[in-house]
Amino acid sequence: MINYDGRRFRKVSSDPDAPVTLYNQKDDIIWAELTGGSVRLGSLTGKCGPDGTIDMAYTMVLHNGAVISGHSVNTPEFLPDGRIQLNEVWERYGAHAERGTSSIVEVRD
Repeated sequence: MINYDGRRFRKVSSDPDAPVTLYNQKDDIIWAELTGGSVRLGSLTGKCGPDGTIDMAYTMVLHNGAVISGHSVNTPEFLPDGRIQLNEVWERYGAHAERGTSSIVEVRD
């Protein structure tokens, strides 16, 4: 199992202000709080599988007032420089229902 505790991730985008999210882990449980960019406050909670795949639920309140909730399965990929990229397959529920894929990449100082 990959230990995500203390690792920071940012959405793969051209936006230099994209929020950076600090992941926490205890045993197989993962959680994080996020702010920045269009997100006023968000959180995620999930479970890490033996192969490092994260199965999580998330909620966000955006600056435009929208409240978003959904589910995501994030599969790790190791980049040549040793960082982790999480390839996400996500689904949003309710009024903002949508499905898609995206990636977040580990940020190092």
